[in-house]
Amino acid sequence: MKIITRRIAAKFTPNPDFRRARGGSEKPVIARNVTPVCPPRKDAKILGSPYSSEGACMPDVLQLPSPTPLTSFTEDEILFRDNIRQFAEEKVRPLVKEMDEKGVFDKELIHQFFQLGLMGIEVPEQYGGAGGKFFEAILAVEELSRVDASAGVIVDVQNTLVNNALLRWTTEEQKKRYLPRMASELCGAYALSEAGSGSDAFALQTKAELKGSDYVLNGRKLWITNAKEAGVFILFATVDPAAGYKGITAFIIEKEFPGFTVGKKEDKLGIRASSTCELILEDCRVPKSNVLGEVGKGYKIAIETLNEGRIGIGAQMAGVARGAWEYAAKYAQERKQFGKSIADFQGIQFQIAQMATEIEAARLMVYNAARMKDAGIPFVKEAAMTKLFCSQVAERVTSLAIEIYGGYGFTKDYPVEKYWRDSKIGKIYEGTSNMQLATIAKLVMPTK
Repeated sequence: MKIITRRIAAKFTPNPDFRRARGGSEKPVIARNVTPVCPPRKDAKILGSPYSSEGACMPDVLQLPSPTPLTSFTEDEILFRDNIRQFAEEKVRPLVKEMDEKGVFDKELIHQFFQLGLMGIEVPEQYGGAGGKFFEAILAVEELSRVDASAGVIVDVQNTLVNNALLRWTTEEQKKRYLPRMASELCGAYALSEAGSGSDAFALQTKAELKGSDYVLNGRKLWITNAKEAGVFILFATVDPAAGYKGITAFIIEKEFPGFTVGKKEDKLGIRASSTCELILEDCRVPKSNVLGEVGKGYKIAIETLNEGRIGIGAQMAGVARGAWEYAAKYAQERKQFGKSIADFQGIQFQIAQMATEIEAARLMVYNAARMKDAGIPFVKEAAMTKLFCSQVAERVTSLAIEIYGGYGFTKDYPVEKYWRDSKIGKIYEGTSNMQLATIAKLVMPTK
């Protein structure tokens, strides 16, 4: 974590006026001696529910002698968050409208992401990364998404999906080959979905056949985020269609591999600057040394990686909701009707308050799931709940923001319509809301 703080300090000088302009103090408002929630403390105990073996149950809890609020950050976390927030305001926000209209993400911004260490937050320092925690990656996604969801998802996919998979499943040789580049220059993408395998992810048809020292892959992938920018792809194919999910294998594929092509970019409703493309594999040759994990165990990699990715999507949606809420609250105080600002009307006050309450609940769910992951506590249910709830909150809050703006909110001259467009994807990618509900139901309902 300290290395990424040093990088940001070296590349991006904090501006004291920035805090004051946003109503904050020049110094951190959290005490310096706040006890960090992570890493797990030796005196912590995991308590099981009395209903954990049978009957409906809710989450087990981590018992600490002196529990701390989820919003209590360490000094490093505060510095990290505030610098990302300032970077997003000063470097990303001026480009948001143009990137959305053109449907292209600014290459220089991606370069700056690498310079600041945002593309390798959890990558250990020995491989050139920041050596941070999952929680820092989540903070980065939230703060960037508050300004632009496309910026948030680029950092999210890189850290919570691609780097996560490489950190957990690669050999030491593969780590040395890829992690330094992931932290310094190489964008990544995660290729699971196909035209006929969305929610039913393991119905994928892309085939991998071993021929000599290479696997030869044929098939097509669809809806692949970061595809245009990516130089490396975590891609799933089956080595034995008759084996069902037990034939699925993960591969590390480089963009330059023969037979690999990035297809057309989708023209989307939201997150327009983020590329979403088809991938085409025609006799694509992949060395055996680029198998990720074990042959036939790709389904395990896919499931476990997406569990962490869903916390990232929750952070993205929390950031989107925050960004829209801030615009709506400010506009309500400026817009005058019937001789006074519309914020003086109780009906508007109630809407602003309800939005703020739901955003706070969403953030707490994100932070809790991220802290659980860092603490090594099972978090599958919490991740599904987080993605489900945060995507719902983002859609409701951004829609209400448009209504508070009235007719102006329905035009592209004002920013809130973009937040609403960006929010919709939250209920769709990395597992639809119905799939999250199915996961949650399995984990809280009695087993038969």
